[in-house]
Amino acid sequence: MRRSLLFMPGNNPAMLQNSDVFDSDAVIYDLEDAVSVTEKDAARTLVSQFLSSMKHQPPMEIVVRINGLDTDYYKQDLEAVVSDKIDTIMLPKAQVCYLNQLDELLTEIETRKGMTKKINIIPIIELAVSVLQIEQIVACPRVNGVLLGAEDLTSDLEVSRTKQGNEILYPRMKLAVACSAYKIDAIDTPFTDTNDAEGLAADCNFVANLGFGVKAAIHPNQVPTINGIFVPSAKNINWALRVEEATRQAAEKGLGVFSLDGKMVDKPVMERARKILAKARKYDLI
Repeated sequence: MRRSLLFMPGNNPAMLQNSDVFDSDAVIYDLEDAVSVTEKDAARTLVSQFLSSMKHQPPMEIVVRINGLDTDYYKQDLEAVVSDKIDTIMLPKAQVCYLNQLDELLTEIETRKGMTKKINIIPIIELAVSVLQIEQIVACPRVNGVLLGAEDLTSDLEVSRTKQGNEILYPRMKLAVACSAYKIDAIDTPFTDTNDAEGLAADCNFVANLGFGVKAAIHPNQVPTINGIFVPSAKNINWALRVEEATRQAAEKGLGVFSLDGKMVDKPVMERARKILAKARKYDLI
């Protein structure tokens, strides 16, 4: 269960050391876009050594964004970082063929290293061809969330990236629906203006209404806003608690469907209430 994922440059020792203080649900140690070609080896070594030095599993999810499978760096990235210390690999410029290849590589490494966990994958949709493959991408092994990468996607589409985001409405909607169908996280693209808190909040509220439940951040100051929006409201929590209690009472009477406030409550409504309460309890809202 996630609300926020915070990108951190893999070549920044100070941010790596402090990555557990920012209250994000996941941190993404970035070996790709945040690291110049001349620093790839150094960043990989730094992240690997940092992971090895961790004595206890931190409270947040550990994600590593490797370099793409169309580069010369990804094999070294995987060898250096894949261990029981991480939870997830983030794959840039994802395509189905790359995801299948990554699944095979991870299986081989997990077996060879005698790992006790299976590594998840978050693919990034940042190419036009990736948008066309979204339905297949969400169904790939290990994928438990998909991130929209709007900066690279709009570059590939040769359109301007705007704060309003009209140019990415179609991929946003397609991604949200596909992830919902497969019960995995739809993760929205970062809001790139780190000084515009009002704009960030508006962007979060907009995509939440499209079906996104998670948003990536590129600066720690964005995390509190994201975390505050991608949780159930007090109104929804109160409604879900009432549905939960009414469901319990109906079950005692042998009823599978009942009425609450003049509206029918059936299995889909009960499931929505259950999800709201699960998230509220996860984040200590009730």
